[in-house]
Amino acid sequence: MLINGKWSKDFHPVQASDKEGRFLRQSSQFRNWITPSGSAGITGKAGFAAESDRYHLYVALICPWASRTLMVRKLKKLENIISVSVTEPFLGPQCWAFGDYPGADQEPFYDYHYVHQLYSHSDSNYTGQVTIPVLWDKKQQTIVNNESADIIRMLNNGFGELADNTIDLYPDSLQTEIDRINNYLYDRFNNGVYQAGFATNQSAYEEAVEKVFNSLAFLEQQLQDRKFLVGKQITEADIRAFVTLIRFDIAYYGLFKTNLAQVRDYPQILAYIKRIYAIPGISDTVNFDHIKQGYYSLKALNPQSIVPKGPNLSYLQK
Repeated sequence: MLINGKWSKDFHPVQASDKEGRFLRQSSQFRNWITPSGSAGITGKAGFAAESDRYHLYVALICPWASRTLMVRKLKKLENIISVSVTEPFLGPQCWAFGDYPGADQEPFYDYHYVHQLYSHSDSNYTGQVTIPVLWDKKQQTIVNNESADIIRMLNNGFGELADNTIDLYPDSLQTEIDRINNYLYDRFNNGVYQAGFATNQSAYEEAVEKVFNSLAFLEQQLQDRKFLVGKQITEADIRAFVTLIRFDIAYYGLFKTNLAQVRDYPQILAYIKRIYAIPGISDTVNFDHIKQGYYSLKALNPQSIVPKGPNLSYLQK
């Protein structure tokens, strides 16, 4: 992590734990918003107006939180408006790194080797964890926001006519239900798999696993008579569910010990994953090699860095 802008502590996936051994995720600290006029958003300060070729996303294809932003960027047709750099999948002592691994990029503006250098560039006194995604302002040379929930919402509605507004991932008429689904899934599923994988005692692990599989049962029931989680169209709730589901069998089932069942064992969920994966552009945001290599690079969980041969994911193409 960074302390007063200096890399001071080697990366460890368990950011913090409570006294019962439960994994605690640290809060994001950069919370500015891009708006069509440049006015302040619901947090942060003003000065970040929607403009073409001003903003840049730093992402990791292993990361579900970062992949949310790539999905929304695709769906809103912002590829020519917001540029992207991909880190290497491996999580080493200095966390996210740029490099030459297939599908990864070099840092394009400052020739930095590590994402944490962008944090220090933005705030020379920054103290805290270094996370992905990072939404960067090339004009002010600073981080706009590093909270994926904020970023996907501003990509949906913060770019005005620069985006494709024929699709709205957070429509007014569905917001209450989207928020309900999001809130239910965040702690129990999106973060629940990490609470299982990074638990530091048996009881915390078992508590987390129960929540994860209750969530899968909830999703299976929710999808019994509908194609998407809310309404008749893809929404933000689907984006947030999909990025965890698509990583479940390949990473969480084995490495995080959430192994009571695989998502392929749930007929409605499996059909749902395949339906979203088939949406034009979505498969471009999923890199199974990066996901597998990245998660199994976590020395705290896999000291020998042995990467499994499976699972067979051909069912996604059927």
